[in-house]
Amino acid sequence: MTDKTTHANPSKNRTPRHRAREFALQGLYQWLLNNEPARTVVTNIRGAHGFDKADGEFFSELLNGAIATSVELREAIAPLIDRGIAELSPIEHGVLLLGAYELKNHPEIPYRVVINEAVELTKSFGGIDGHKYVNGVLDKLASNLRPDEVGADARR
Repeated sequence: MTDKTTHANPSKNRTPRHRAREFALQGLYQWLLNNEPARTVVTNIRGAHGFDKADGEFFSELLNGAIATSVELREAIAPLIDRGIAELSPIEHGVLLLGAYELKNHPEIPYRVVINEAVELTKSFGGIDGHKYVNGVLDKLASNLRPDEVGADARR
């Protein structure tokens, strides 16, 4: 079995950073469902097939950062969603945590790239229309966290 056949969306040309986001989402999923320590999750994911093609440093920073600041990230997300955090699917929850973490901590990555990556992850791993929900929530969050960047983009 090749790497392409094991991926949810094999037609995509995945960069090392995109792969890092995929593995970080898998780690957050594991963390959300099993409530394991971040260190255990990182160790498990690093042993996964295909991890060597991911940006390992970016993966660790995303996963550890999203877990470490999850309370703060959830507080930023909560007013923007139409249900309680606990009612989100684990995929939507994980993608929103990753997207919120990147929007907050990686201003060098354009907000549209962060949102697009989150939408792609949700399309690959989430429910049928979950990507639309994630897109809407992260778009509002980007306006809150990066008002100058979003405003400048809107004026173009």
